[in-house]
Amino acid sequence: MRAVIQRVTRASVTIDGKVKGSIDNGFLVLLGVGQEDDEKDAELLAAKIVKLRIFEDENEKMNLALGDVGGSLLVISNFTLYADYHHGNRPNFLLSAPPEKANKLYEYFLACVRKDIPKVECGEFGADMKVDLLNDGPVTIVMDSEVLRKK
Repeated sequence: MRAVIQRVTRASVTIDGKVKGSIDNGFLVLLGVGQEDDEKDAELLAAKIVKLRIFEDENEKMNLALGDVGGSLLVISNFTLYADYHHGNRPNFLLSAPPEKANKLYEYFLACVRKDIPKVECGEFGADMKVDLLNDGPVTIVMDSEVLRKK
């Protein structure tokens, strides 16, 4: 699984002109599921994200996690994180998991983070979504469960 995590002061997702989810202080997470991913990947990524210390403490050091600052999560499914752009100018998405598998692991990831974070909002799997955010910092981290598995 791949995730792009952005520290935000606010973020929202709109579908068909209606706000589906919104948060204030927290993380916007774009989440992609690859063909080889399984529940272990979701668990590894979820555990790392909820403990990620990228909020500033009293000494202006990135040292605090979501739970420390009462932060929230907005999680958006994003198959384009598995774009293969090596040949030509039009990417293919053959490395992305098929929709049924991807949705199952996306939902499992949501269940994992909800164990630790009280407010978790999400988009709608497969929908055309408009995401609005105010990136704080900017602080943006890219994670891949494949890297976490190697630790």
